[in-house]
Amino acid sequence: MQLKFPTYKFKTKSEQNTNYVFDIVRKKYVVLTPEEWVRQHVLHYLTLDKNYPYSLLAVERGLNVNGRKKRFDVLAFNKNGQPQLLIECKSPDIEINIAVFEQIAVYNSAFGVKQLLVTNGLQHIVVQYTADFKEYTFLEDVPEWESDVLM
Repeated sequence: MQLKFPTYKFKTKSEQNTNYVFDIVRKKYVVLTPEEWVRQHVLHYLTLDKNYPYSLLAVERGLNVNGRKKRFDVLAFNKNGQPQLLIECKSPDIEINIAVFEQIAVYNSAFGVKQLLVTNGLQHIVVQYTADFKEYTFLEDVPEWESDVLM
């Protein structure tokens, strides 16, 4: 399926009827699922087009929210190591709806980042919160790394 991202060259392999894609941040092959295909496009977009350093991206890490174990997709940090952008990736066949935003909001309760990206590879929604989290605006695109919007 053609996603709404620039075209990238991916390293893939197949073993025992399972397809894998090389994760450029985790530096290992991971099982290629529809959601993973979206996540890998996001990682390539952030690093190659938006200048996010590989070393300041965390991918599929666990977190504890209200005593429950959760797992976020991608978290980008600023040069001071503070979380700046939280990303939720969905399979292209999953509709981006209020439930997806509720999910990322729960994850964000652990980080308090001002910027969120939700994508299924076909639709990308970027939200920028005000400093007090009382208002937000929709952005056209993810800002370049270390731009004023990310501060």
